[in-house]
Amino acid sequence: MTVTLFPLRLMMAAFMMLLAWPFAFFATLGRSETTIEPQTLWRKFVDVMLKTLMRAMWFSGGFHWITVKGRLAPPSEAPILTLAPHSSYFDAIPVTMTMASIVMKAESKDIPLWGTLIKYIRPVFVSRSDQDSRRKTVEEIKRRAKSEGEWPRIMIFPEGTCTNRSCLITFKPGAFIPAVPVQPVVIRYPNKLDSITWTWQGPGAFKILWLTLCQLHNKFEIEYLPTYTPSEEEKRNPALFAQNVRRIMAKALDVPITDYSFEDCQLAMAEGQLRLPSDTCLLEFARLVRKLGLQLDKTGHILEDYGMRARKLHGNRVPLGEFPRFLDVPESDLIRDMFALFDEHEDRTIDIREFVIALSVVCRPAKTLETMKLAFKMYVDEVDSSITEQELACILQTALGVADLTVTSLFQAVDAHGKGKITFELFQSFAELHPDFAEEFLFGEKRVIRHPSQPAATNGFCTDFTPPDHKKLD
Repeated sequence: MTVTLFPLRLMMAAFMMLLAWPFAFFATLGRSETTIEPQTLWRKFVDVMLKTLMRAMWFSGGFHWITVKGRLAPPSEAPILTLAPHSSYFDAIPVTMTMASIVMKAESKDIPLWGTLIKYIRPVFVSRSDQDSRRKTVEEIKRRAKSEGEWPRIMIFPEGTCTNRSCLITFKPGAFIPAVPVQPVVIRYPNKLDSITWTWQGPGAFKILWLTLCQLHNKFEIEYLPTYTPSEEEKRNPALFAQNVRRIMAKALDVPITDYSFEDCQLAMAEGQLRLPSDTCLLEFARLVRKLGLQLDKTGHILEDYGMRARKLHGNRVPLGEFPRFLDVPESDLIRDMFALFDEHEDRTIDIREFVIALSVVCRPAKTLETMKLAFKMYVDEVDSSITEQELACILQTALGVADLTVTSLFQAVDAHGKGKITFELFQSFAELHPDFAEEFLFGEKRVIRHPSQPAATNGFCTDFTPPDHKKLD
C-alpha cells in the first residue's frame, strides 16, 4: 500500500485542498475578524463548495462512509458544540462537515494553504505571546455564544489535548464559562486497526497519516447528543457544568472518566532532574491544587511568600484550623483532603514546609534546582546555611511524593569532605556536574519499605494515603 495506494491518496487529498483554497481566499478578502458577516448567497455557495471539496478530500483518504447519529442543533439553540474524545487531527472531519468556528493557536493562520482554509471558518485565535490571551479568548467565546445565532457555532474540544480514547479526562472550563446551552458531540473510530490515535508520546504525525492512508477503509462515527441547558447552579459554577456534560458524553461512549488531566501527564513526565516515580502521590496533590483554584502558571511569587512564612515557623507543625488561613482560603472538604496528604502522624498537624515543596514541584516540575533552592531556604540552619542528611531526605521524599527513600549515597557524594551537612551551593555544584544524580544515587538504590509498625524515620508524606484507582493515560 505504501507504493500504490498511499501516494495516490496523498495526491488526491492535496488536489482537493488546492481546489478549495481559491474559494476560501476570495471569501476572506477584506473581511473583518470582529464583525458579524451576513449569510449572503455568495457565502452559502462557498460553504456548499468547501463542504463538498473537504468531503471529497476525506473520501480520498479512505473515509468512504461517515455515520451520523442524532440532530445537529442550530446556532440559536446551541451556540457551542463540545466534542470528545479528542485523539487525532482527523477529528477535523466534524469541523469541515459543519464549517463551525474552532479555538486554535494564532500561528496556525500563517500555515501556507491550510491557514487560508482555517481563516475562512473564523476561528477564535489564541496567542501564546500574549499573557492576557486566556482572558481574551474566554471573552470572545462569550461574545459569539451570546449573539443569538448571528455568529457561526463554536466547536470546542474541552479535553484540551489528544488522548487514546480509553477514558474522558478533565474538561477545561472554557466552553462552559459563557453559561449558554451546549450540544455534546461524541466521535468514534470503530476500526479494527487503530492508525488514528495521535497522542503526545505516540507515533508522529506523518506516521499516523501514512498508516491511515494505507488502510482500504477507515470508519468514522459522529453522534449529536441532545442539547444540554445548564441549571442556575451550573451557570454559576462552570466546573460543575463541565463535569455533568462530561458524564453524559462518557455514558454515550461507554468509557470511564478520570479527574486527572493533561497537566498531570506533564507533571509525571517532566524533564527535570527529579523524575517522579510511578507511585507518587503528587498527582493526587496536583488534582486538589487545581480544584482549589490555584493558577499554577502564576504562583512564582506566591511560592516565595509561602517559603518565607514557612521558614519563620522553624519546623513547628501547623494544625488544621490554621492551614486555610495560611493559604488565605476558606475551610472546606477540599482543604481537609489536601491537609490529610501531609498529616503523616494523623494528629491533625502538618509541617507546612512539605506543602510548599510539593506545590513548587507541581507548579514548575522541570525546574528541579528552583524547588531545591526554595526547600533549602526553609530547612537550613541559620548559623551555617546547611542541612543534614535527614533534612535532605525530608525534602526529596516530599519532592518525589514517596514515603520511603534512601538518600545516604547522594548525601555522601555531595558531602565529599564528610562534614555531615551540605549547603545549597554545594548541592547545586554537584547537580550541575551530575545532571542524572537522581537516577544514579536515588533510583538506583533499592527502596526500603517499612513495616507498618515501624515509625517513619523522616518524612511521611502520603504514607497513609491511597489515591483513587484512576486509569493511566498513554
